[in-house]
Amino acid sequence: MIPTPLIDAAALRALQAGAKPLVLLDCGFDLTDPAAGERAFGAGHLPGAAYAHLDRDLSGAKTGHGGRHPLPAREAWAATLGRWGVAPGVPVVTYDDHGGVYAARAWWMLRWAGHAECAVLDGGRAAWRAAGGEIVGGPQHAAPAPQPPYPLAGDAALPTLDTAAVQHGLGTRVLVDARAPERYRGEVEPLDPVAGHIPGALNRFFKLNLGDDGRFKPAALLRAEYEALLGGREPVHQCGSGVTACHNLLAMTVAGLPAGALYPGSWSAWCSDPARPVARGA
Repeated sequence: MIPTPLIDAAALRALQAGAKPLVLLDCGFDLTDPAAGERAFGAGHLPGAAYAHLDRDLSGAKTGHGGRHPLPAREAWAATLGRWGVAPGVPVVTYDDHGGVYAARAWWMLRWAGHAECAVLDGGRAAWRAAGGEIVGGPQHAAPAPQPPYPLAGDAALPTLDTAAVQHGLGTRVLVDARAPERYRGEVEPLDPVAGHIPGALNRFFKLNLGDDGRFKPAALLRAEYEALLGGREPVHQCGSGVTACHNLLAMTVAGLPAGALYPGSWSAWCSDPARPVARGA
């Protein structure tokens, strides 16, 4: 078994040196330039990594009301996992250059499919370089052979809520918004047509999960911070489109706390209907 939900660069190097198959997913992305992550992958990535594109691989088709990055159908996700060589028992490590935010989305989706042996590279590519890890350019190298679609067992392994359920539970569920404070307050909105937040939502900017070195804070510190925020209540996580929310889900898992559910549509789905209430300010 690999260390989960985080793995450090030294442990990953040891894993790569072993004989067991390993799937590495480079999840680098830029919301304002969807081709940037793939270009960066071509310029340099961890040996053996495949590229996981947020729009093509980690999201489904947009419907106009399901948010900017709706989850794909589980069957489609199972086929994508098989294409990357993911099979039961095969360890998967995800990484990016963005504090783990896109890697966390892939990690959550792996667990959503029922794949437990997965981890995020703590510190990403920078930590890998600092540990003396090799970076290679061009297309992926020596990736595991494709497999059949990942075998899904019954219902999704992790809970999600749709917009109707979130709206029905306003005032009773604890919503945690992972966006930057200025977006939460409605002062700026670079991506969605309406600024503000869901009434009653608490703000926990995902970058607060990281220390000055770009790695996740110690588990005890994360636990104390989330307990202070939530008071023991189990949250529903959201953000702009269900991506950075996964970073908070990962942080709560690192902290050993019940992580709660994901609202995949998040603010981009909520604000698609002008009849839904909007809050602004702190």
